[in-house]
Amino acid sequence: MTPEERAERHLLVVDDDDRIRTLLKEFLTRAGFRVSAAADAAHADRLTGAMDFDLLVLDVMMPGEDGFSFTKRLRARGGEAGRTPILMLTARDQTNDRIEGLTHGADDYLAKPFEPRELLLRIESILRRSAPKPSGPRALSLGDCAFEPERGELTRDGEPIRLTEAEVALLRRLARVAHAPVDRLELARDTVDATGRAVDVQVTRLRRKIEPDPKNPRYLQTVRGVGYRLAPD
Repeated sequence: MTPEERAERHLLVVDDDDRIRTLLKEFLTRAGFRVSAAADAAHADRLTGAMDFDLLVLDVMMPGEDGFSFTKRLRARGGEAGRTPILMLTARDQTNDRIEGLTHGADDYLAKPFEPRELLLRIESILRRSAPKPSGPRALSLGDCAFEPERGELTRDGEPIRLTEAEVALLRRLARVAHAPVDRLELARDTVDATGRAVDVQVTRLRRKIEPDPKNPRYLQTVRGVGYRLAPD
């Protein structure tokens, strides 16, 4: 995968061991991925409910709900979260454990201890397999406006509307999961202000360009307590 492709992928590391969780997050971040972390299944459950991830790196043996049970429950949830690829990590390397993980819906299985390079290669292999096939530019209808994520173009009645690079990046991120809320602080990671204020400014500017009534947005919506959602026609 290219650095650009890695930068587009958001991973969630779930491990109750603070040292391993921190090392994995640092290693995968240095590799170029966007990485969030959770200490247990309950925390991972909240994160997967509020944000979209491209892959979960999930420990099996955790206090409370284990990785097998969490995988089974996540798959049963359906939707984008239920389809998220999962790479299981465990200190156990028994054949029955691998079979159980795969049976519950894991995409791959890696026993501890492992070489970081092997982990990286397995993650990239899963992401390549799960990547959607390109279907060419697809415009999202936003009333009189239309946005083409691949080209980064916003138009109104066929006439182009100027966007900044930051506005294009924000619209693309929201368009990837249209109609689903995206956490405000997740969006902020791609800006110079991790507090989210820069995102709020960009949203305000985009509403002026997209919305018939920016004070009562129809297409670029605020999701209270979470962040923002793009709701095309």
